Amino acid sequence: MAAVFLVTLYEYSPLFYITVVFVCFLVTSGLVLGWFGLGVPVILRNSEETESSARVLKKRMRQVKNPFGLEIPHPATASVTKGITLTPDCLEDCILTCYWGCSVQKLHEALQKHVYCFRIKTPQALEDALYSEYLYRQQYFIKKNDKEEKYCQLPEDAQVVDFGPVPRSRYPLIALLTLADEEDREIYDIVSMVAVIHIPDESYRLPCRILYQYLLLAQGQYHDLKQLFMSANSTAPSSSDTSPGERSTDRSLLEKAGLAEDEPELREENSKDCVVCQNGTVNWVLLPCRHACLCDGCIKYFQQCPMCRQFVQESFPLCSKKEQDEDESARILQDVLPGRVF
Repeated sequence: MAAVFLVTLYEYSPLFYITVVFVCFLVTSGLVLGWFGLGVPVILRNSEETESSARVLKKRMRQVKNPFGLEIPHPATASVTKGITLTPDCLEDCILTCYWGCSVQKLHEALQKHVYCFRIKTPQALEDALYSEYLYRQQYFIKKNDKEEKYCQLPEDAQVVDFGPVPRSRYPLIALLTLADEEDREIYDIVSMVAVIHIPDESYRLPCRILYQYLLLAQGQYHDLKQLFMSANSTAPSSSDTSPGERSTDRSLLEKAGLAEDEPELREENSKDCVVCQNGTVNWVLLPCRHACLCDGCIKYFQQCPMCRQFVQESFPLCSKKEQDEDESARILQDVLPGRVF
């Protein structure tokens, strides 16, 4: 029937026949490309169809308050022989316990015991889980909101100048932060924090840094605290401050230890705005690459990270819409009050 219609149409007007066939070809091509998820010309789509057809899963997040904070104020001067300076910043009275030369295997066994056996809420609980597999222990009482620097050093009679070649069986330093008051342990979901710190020695001169931070929860879980790659202004020192030789050496040492992460191909822009529209405020973190680079308006258009091109499996917002509105209202109020005339 269709063939008879086309023949009749061709005999009536060849030009009109060619036009009809061409339009049918365009429509069919658009439907086929759209069905298989391929790129469809914008002229064949409306604005609502330009959004990503496969929605990226939104990760369920639960907001918790972390009472612990730990920084290394002078990483360049730290060494196994000279010691290290730590600056704790806690919301409540805490106890800082430092374990030098802690066994790698025993530490990870202790984290599993926190999940399946008993909760590590005190230094004694961690020491029981470690079976005293460490060389030296130091302990400090930290007052609430006290940012006083604490100096940690191995005693001279320990006669330790390095912890052996890579891969090592002992971490140079483990810092444990626990709540000092029993009542505070009932208030916070996070009851302790374990920080694994690398300190340079004679055989392994990688600069001092915090390698891992584990947050231990009262319910028996623990989470590895990871850094987000923000597209906002940062006060951290630029990689341009170090020579290419030093950066390549550090990179090779990290790779030997199995701690090197993939470097993003593109340099992150120094802007608080969305890297796509350059207008909205960055609010979304993409997983697993951990780039925070998209605003609320652009997140729905991307299945790949616009910075590293890795496929996005999940995403989560840095703050809710309500918190954004409150921040915006507070900012407007601050702008208005200084100019108010009475």
